[in-house]
Parts: sequence; C-alpha cells; structure tokens
Amino acid sequence: MKNINAISVLTLVTLSLVGCKSDSANPAGENSIGEPSTAAIQKADCGPGSRPETGMQGRVTQEDHDNGYAEQGFTCNTELVGSYIVPNAIGTVGGFKVERYVDTAGRECAYYDSTLMFPTNFVDLNAGVNVLDMSDPERPLLTSRLISPAMLSPHESLVVSQEAGILAAVMGNALAYPGIVDVYDVSEDCRSPKLLSSALVGTLGHESGMTPDGKTFYSASPSTPTLTAVDLSNPRLPLPLWSGNYSSHGLSLSDDGNRAYLASGNDNGLMIMDVSEIQARLPNPQVYEIASLSWDNQSIPQNAMPFSRNGKPFLFEIDEFSSNNAGTPFGVASNGKTVGAARVVSNLRLEVHQPENRETIANDPGASNIIGGYAGHYCAVPTRVDPDIAACSMILSGLRIFDIRDPLHPREIAYFNAPVQPRILTVPAPASNWAMSKPAFVPERKEIWYTDGFSGFYAIRVTNGVW
Repeated sequence: MKNINAISVLTLVTLSLVGCKSDSANPAGENSIGEPSTAAIQKADCGPGSRPETGMQGRVTQEDHDNGYAEQGFTCNTELVGSYIVPNAIGTVGGFKVERYVDTAGRECAYYDSTLMFPTNFVDLNAGVNVLDMSDPERPLLTSRLISPAMLSPHESLVVSQEAGILAAVMGNALAYPGIVDVYDVSEDCRSPKLLSSALVGTLGHESGMTPDGKTFYSASPSTPTLTAVDLSNPRLPLPLWSGNYSSHGLSLSDDGNRAYLASGNDNGLMIMDVSEIQARLPNPQVYEIASLSWDNQSIPQNAMPFSRNGKPFLFEIDEFSSNNAGTPFGVASNGKTVGAARVVSNLRLEVHQPENRETIANDPGASNIIGGYAGHYCAVPTRVDPDIAACSMILSGLRIFDIRDPLHPREIAYFNAPVQPRILTVPAPASNWAMSKPAFVPERKEIWYTDGFSGFYAIRVTNGVW
C-alpha cells in the first residue's frame, strides 16, 4: 500500500476500479490534476424569491439572531416544500441519515433517524426511525416509527438498498454499541416496513455501508478495528461473512460490490480496498488494501462516495467537525482552525471554513459546539452516473448545494438554512441550525430532503433553474 498525494483521487479511483489485487498505485507524479485551490468556493448568485445570508458565506451571526433573520431562515435559490418538525424541541429530533424509497406500488417514503445521540429524542416523545409517507411532499405524514434495537440507536448507519427493497442499520453510538443489525422489507409497502431480522452479527456499531444489490451489509466503527461484513442474501437470516482489523467511519461500495471506500480507514483520510472475495462468497475471504491517502487540511473524514462524470471515475469525500491538529485521529476541537469540509479533486469550502476567518466567527451562536459549529458532516449526490449537483449538510450553515458538472471547478448554486427554533436547553449549543444528515434527492421534482438535529425533517426545492 502506498500513500498518494491527496488530490490524486482521479488516478487512484481509476486504479481501484480497473486494477488487480495489489498494494501498489500510480505515483503522484503521474497525476496531471495538480494541487487544487484551498480558497472558499464562489458564493451562489441568489435569484428571485431568495432570502440570502447577510454577510460571510455560511455565517449566521448573533446579530442575525437578535434582529429576527435567523428565525426566518436563509434561502438561496431554494424554497420549502414541506416539513415534519418538532417545534420548541428540547432534545434532538433529527439525525444523520435521510433515505428515500419508492415501493413496487409507486408509493414514496422517507426514512430518517430521530436523534443525534440516543436517547436525547425521548424528552420530545420521539423514538427510533421515522417513516414518512411522501405522497404529498407538502404534507409529510408520519406512518410508523421503527423501534427495534438498531433503529432505536442507528447512529450513522441507516441505509436502504433501492435494488433489494430493504432498510438496514446497526445499533451504534459515538463510540461503539453492540452490533445488532436490523433488516426491514420496504418493497411491498414503504409506509409500513416489515421487520425481517434483528441479530447480533455486526460486532460493534457506529456507521455502515451496503452493496447496491442489498446482499452485503458492512458494520463499521471508527474507534475500533472491527469492520464486519454481513450476508443479507437471505435477509431473514443474516450471517457474518468476514471481520477484519480495520477501523472505518462511513464506507461506500462500488456498484458491483467489489470495492470498498473507507473514510478514516485505519487512521488514513481514505482507504480503498478490494473486497471482491467477500462479494463472491469465497470461503475464508481475504481483503486487499489497494491504496490510501490523506490531505493537509483533514479533520475527521466522514464518508466517500464513488461516481462517474463523462465516463471518468471520481470520489466525493467530506470531513466532519474541526480540529487544531490536522490529520490527528479524533482530534476534534471547539471552533478548530482546521476544517476539512468537502472535496472532489477540488475543494468545496465556504468562507466560514477558512482559517483566516475562524477567530471572527468564534462567538457566533453554536460556533463553539465541539460536535458541530461551522464545519461539514455529510454529502450526497442524486446519482452515481453523471450527477449535476451535490448537496452537503454543513451544520450551522445548513444545506449547501453545489454544481459538480465540472469536478475541477465546482460552484455553489444554492442553500437552505432552516428557520431557527426556540430552545429551552442551550447545551451543547444555543438555538441554531444543526444540519448533520446525509440528504436524499427527488431529481424529477428538483427536491432535496434532509434533517436538522434541533427541528426535524425538511423537503426543499431548488429554484431559479440552477439545478
């Protein structure tokens, strides 16, 4: 295995998709992409109907709160379609993942975890994973709450296989809960998922990954080397396939299930692994480390997603939180000077992420939340083939939307920072936004769904023709 310059992503992924079981990779000198700018991305040009931010890109100041702007929220080329929120919430009522599924009868549903840290949602009479009927996106309707062990505390592991019609999660928390894996059938009626199994097959839980065909689920933990592959070929009888000494935050699998892309893999920024023997169900399967890389302004890598553009393979990666010691595992800091933000052969950074601005924003409401602040958490793309946009939950800065048709020159095109709700408790942060979830997409309606930890679920529409 060989470390490569952090921006050799295109070369690296090409190797990982085409290469064989090897620990070598193309040298950095063969990469013609060059070093990307670490400057903030250009601000979106906000069209009619927008309610733009008042100053620095991504910032919500104390003055914005005092004069009522934050209470109205900030929009740029977006509009609210519908929401399912808990007004005046005491705990956290939105979590880390939003998934969309359309069942065999054409019914449309949303799934999202209702807490950032179990059981802080209990004080608001919330529990588990919420199931929303999205037949009318202007009026999301709660049809079920999934409260089996893993769904009560899925942490960052909730995932849907569109191909298999199953919803799965592993019981987890910020460190490591026992790895009970729950599997639901959502294919027949997405509004009423059916529990197929709940089994202790995932070792320790925090995050997850699942092959697109739904046959292999990976239980991952960034704090313990306990990456575990689980066979879901028979979702009523999940079976452990392999477990290895690999720590991993979020991980994504290639379309054929033969490549795994590990964020924070064994303390690297990113690790790419050949897991084809697991996918082929060979006896005593072996995995092979293909390559790893890190980058200078790395905080805590959260997830990496493969996609292609004009036939070329790419990875989209996002870091979470901030740090004062770039690249240090779990070196999280309160308004740290280093923010990893996001990247896809070019950096996607807001002005609030820039080191020269960190002192200026330090006293903004929520900025010093050590597990929040002005930083990134999750990104997603609407399709793995030629996506036009990416959307990122950037905590205090809300949902940010980027044009990635030219991966070398991405542009911010829109954002939605939800209206701030009053709060009784001001720990760990005062009333503010806490956008942490991986978003879901409805491309045919130009909608994006995400959750805010302090208020709940939002369906927003991208306007003014920017998507």
